[in-house]
Amino acid sequence: QVQLVESGGGLVQPGGSLRLSCAASGSIFSINPMGWYWYWYRQAPGKERELVATITGGGSTNDADSVKGGLAISRDNAKNTVYLQMNSLKPEDTAVYSCYAHHPRFSGYWGQGTQVTVSA
Repeated sequence: QVQLVESGGGLVQPGGSLRLSCAASGSIFSINPMGWYWYWYRQAPGKERELVATITGGGSTNDADSVKGGLAISRDNAKNTVYLQMNSLKPEDTAVYSCYAHHPRFSGYWGQGTQVTVSA
């Protein structure tokens, strides 16, 4: 079975840092490892889901303007894990962060999400 599990969320003070992890399991990820695209989304209370960062199968990355400069997405192919490093966190970064994996020839898969709370 395919499963994506996020971890690393928690409560931090403004200006603090967190590193989120998204671990993928399932044989489908080994069929064409470089063909998978990974995304981090977030959804704050009362707001719509927002794309935060993207990493392509070739390793290219893209960060949303709202978090650019304080965020870095990376991947570990050996572990089938994608990371989101967040620095200089602000209260407005409070949200549930979810990862999404997509391949052009297969269905996309969502993780369950991890809560990030930025508060003094």
